[in-house]
Formats: sequence, structure tokens, C-alpha cells
Amino acid sequence: MRNARHPERNEIEVLSVMGALSDPIRVGLVRVLADGRERGWGELRAPVAKSTLSHHLRVLRDAGVTRTRQEGTRCFVELRRDDLDARFPGLLAAVLTAADAAGIGADVGLAP
Repeated sequence: MRNARHPERNEIEVLSVMGALSDPIRVGLVRVLADGRERGWGELRAPVAKSTLSHHLRVLRDAGVTRTRQEGTRCFVELRRDDLDARFPGLLAAVLTAADAAGIGADVGLAP
């Protein structure tokens, strides 16, 4: 994880993004990150094991949906909204609107 590769903006592919957003847990993570704030991995809560949550975060990162950075032993993640909106205008907003309406990913959130 120390030197995680993030695709450059022009390398982000729509099929990779759509694949990453095809899982309710990952959609929930994107919903949590949609406020634009960077979050520590420890702040995120989902109804899955920590190893599974880590897998979901990696899928989002590899697709270019999120950016992850490490600081010491802590990892932080943020949504790449500007990059996604530049590559695929309206896509993220449409996915978030549909997810909100259907309650997709509603069981994912922040630690109290």
C-alpha cells in the first residue's frame, strides 16, 4: 500500500468505474466520501470484515474513483470527484442520486 498506484485522470476508464460502482458496499463508501472530506480508513464502517473493506477500498482506488494516501501507519481516502466529473460529466451525480433514492449502500457510514 505504501506506493499505491492511482490512475492518472486520462487513464480512468468508464468500464472500470462502473465495475467499481457495481457493489452496494462500494457505492456506500462513495456516498460517505461524497462530502469531499478525506477520511481515515478507521472512520469508515461497513457490514463486512476489515479485510473485505480493505478490498473494496482497493477496487475503488484501482478504478480511479478514490485516492488513497498513507501517513505513518494510517491510511486516508478521498473521492476523486473532480477527476470523475471531468472524465465522465454527470456520471457520479447520477449514480449517487439513484443510490440515495434506492437506499443502496445505506448501511455504510462513519464511526460514531
